[in-house]
Amino acid sequence: MTIPLFNVCDHGAQRGNAFYDMLRAMPEYPDITVYIERLDALLTGRVLEAVRVPDPFLLRTADPPVSALEGQLVNGFGRIGKRIVCAFEHDLFLVIHLMIAGRLHWKSSGVPIPRRGGLAALDFAHGSILMTESATRRQASWHVVEGRSDLASFDRGGLEVFDASLVDFKEALRRESHTLKRALTDPRLLSGIGNAYSDEILHRARLSPFTLTGSLDDEEIARLLGATKEVLEEWTDRLLADRSLSRLLKTDWPRTLEELEGGGEEG
Repeated sequence: MTIPLFNVCDHGAQRGNAFYDMLRAMPEYPDITVYIERLDALLTGRVLEAVRVPDPFLLRTADPPVSALEGQLVNGFGRIGKRIVCAFEHDLFLVIHLMIAGRLHWKSSGVPIPRRGGLAALDFAHGSILMTESATRRQASWHVVEGRSDLASFDRGGLEVFDASLVDFKEALRRESHTLKRALTDPRLLSGIGNAYSDEILHRARLSPFTLTGSLDDEEIARLLGATKEVLEEWTDRLLADRSLSRLLKTDWPRTLEELEGGGEEG
């Protein structure tokens, strides 16, 4: 039985409503935060027994080999932009980028990787993380790196808005001349925000997506920062609450996104 790690649509989301549409465009900051919360609860302090990567396009690094992660203790999880970082002992890291269509699922240990959409599996004594991607074009990626200096290379330099002061935020926005829509979604300026949440942020801030960053006054910048934090925090809380409810309702239909969309192979 599949228990999706990120299972927010398991009890009643329908095509066309705003919540379902938001799900289809993830992952961004709130979604990655939920994944990390679940992965940390399931796997931190556990030993990775085996790695299976049948898809040749998923793994983008060769040194160290992905097999170096086998037998290693998971120390915890973090985020760099829209990437999930799994930290192992001996300064090893697995960097996971789900792109748009990648998903992680918690399944019974050693579960077969499905031919359709299956990318890889991480096997633990108490279960396996299965990674899938529903898009025809493979975009999701894994990188295995050693050392924090190599890990830092994945940081695009974008500002973490929850750690940002108004001065920091203003400086990031005005670093280059862009429309607000582009500035919010540029990982070199702001970290973890994409199309799915940028529109709601701008609506909340009462600002046009076509407004140029250099034309904003201080009050508008403060309003935009406040709206950014509010929207990301609200969606994170909403997804976390929905994830908890999904566990209670896991026997209800639909249990997975695949069932919601009309059945087919489990994955």
